[in-house]
Amino acid sequence: MKKIKKNPTLSSWIAHLSDEFRLEGRIRTSITYRAALKSFMLFRKNKDIKIKDLDTHIIQQYERFLLEKGLVPNSISFYMRILRAAYNKACDQGYVPYQQLFKRVYTGVSKTTKRAIPLADIRRIKQVKLESYSSLALARDMFMFSFYTRGMSFVDMAFLKTGNLNNGYLIYRRKKTGQLLKIKWEPCMQEIVKRYATTSPYLLPIIHKRNNDLYYEYQNRLAVVNRNLKVVGQRAGLNTPLSMYVARHSWATGAKQVDVPINVISDAMGHESERTTRIYLASLLNSKVDDANKKVLEYLEKKDNNE
Repeated sequence: MKKIKKNPTLSSWIAHLSDEFRLEGRIRTSITYRAALKSFMLFRKNKDIKIKDLDTHIIQQYERFLLEKGLVPNSISFYMRILRAAYNKACDQGYVPYQQLFKRVYTGVSKTTKRAIPLADIRRIKQVKLESYSSLALARDMFMFSFYTRGMSFVDMAFLKTGNLNNGYLIYRRKKTGQLLKIKWEPCMQEIVKRYATTSPYLLPIIHKRNNDLYYEYQNRLAVVNRNLKVVGQRAGLNTPLSMYVARHSWATGAKQVDVPINVISDAMGHESERTTRIYLASLLNSKVDDANKKVLEYLEKKDNNE
């Protein structure tokens, strides 16, 4: 990793932070910092700027630029909050003095359209007829695997290895937070893994090591899977556009639908931000989380058999 100079540019600083996050295993955070930098450099027409030269006027100009590009408030806030975090880290390390550069731009989070679908729609996705081993079938399998594993994120799925399976449990750390999660291995999960079994060290057919940048490959595969999921959703007769993110939201909704307590759902999904709930759940046995997942999966299987 390159050493940061005393008077760094914004691009060198954010690239440095992104590399640090990546080394820490916080892949999602690393990617989002790179995305924010790319957006800001597009606004600047690739003309770099020293961090010390940032001011409220430039930040407001950037906000107007994003508005003119048609971004919604939450998307604008996403970029602003990353820039603010990067700027504050530079202040913490003494590169620039503290200033409130972001007080006149939107950095909040407004309510968005619900991205969860009910268990009845999950069954329709599971049952829709697709050609075996096609790109649509693969996308459906990745969606269902995420749902089966309590809404596992695609980046965590991509980097699962056979070593993550141990004594009937899938054990992994979330790329986003580093939190350790343990999921009881169920037959429906094994069925998907077995379908794509190869000599690859990876559990799922997402990373193939076709280039040196595995994260670039993961991002490309995510885009392809999400594109194919929209077709799968249409084939299943759904009105909601499908994506891998829908699987995560839908597991939580499905668990609630079968009366799993909200605190158990929170623990199952590794919701780090729910601090009060996480303190309460510190002594919760993992078996309760496993039972929660099994309850959701059994509901799904029961409906399949009755239809």
